[in-house]
Amino acid sequence: IKNTNIVITGAASGIGEALAIAFYNASAKNIVVSDINADGVKNVADKINGIAITTDVTKEEDVKKMINAFEHDIDIYCSNVGIGAHEDFLTLSNEQWRKMIDTNLMSHIYGVRHVLPKMLDRGSGHLVFTASAAGLLSQLGSVTYSVTKHAVVSLAEWLKITYGKAGIGVSCICPQAVRTAMTAQGPGVAGVDGMIEPNVAAEDVIDAIRNNRFLVTPHEEVRRVRLC
Repeated sequence: IKNTNIVITGAASGIGEALAIAFYNASAKNIVVSDINADGVKNVADKINGIAITTDVTKEEDVKKMINAFEHDIDIYCSNVGIGAHEDFLTLSNEQWRKMIDTNLMSHIYGVRHVLPKMLDRGSGHLVFTASAAGLLSQLGSVTYSVTKHAVVSLAEWLKITYGKAGIGVSCICPQAVRTAMTAQGPGVAGVDGMIEPNVAAEDVIDAIRNNRFLVTPHEEVRRVRLC
């Protein structure tokens, strides 16, 4: 991680902000923090002497511009955007499905599409995806969240299988409740194994990158249940 160039999306708060601080403390060289929240991401950039870029990751052209604006080769790309939901499956509209798919899945696909080619050319790089324990288990009360998070885990796994031998590392974060804006009104069922702070997840990611570990489960209960 020392002297690496890093891009983090969804970095204005929560896990994204914690990742930025963790990479900074681990002596990363250049860090780009990106978010649709311009003021929030600038505040984070100021804390780490980083670069703030305002980006709507549901728009591929925005993601492409953000990646191309970074003048350094990207060593670690953290795709860290996602939103939650609570809904009735039988009354869900196509528009509600599309919003969740665009945010929770397509944002990751856009990032990989535009960052992976140069990583492959160099034969090195690491992709980090923020999924959820819901992507390994399920999310009671939200089919859209559960389905899209399963899709992120599947995407990350496919990339690891396909490009791992080409020098591309992949890590997928699957925590339960993390103290972020998404859980500000309470953790719900995800809090059954406790609420953790974002920095706990971020430090687990740092360890996963250093050890080329795929699955990042800050709540160890998730891994045990998944293996049952």
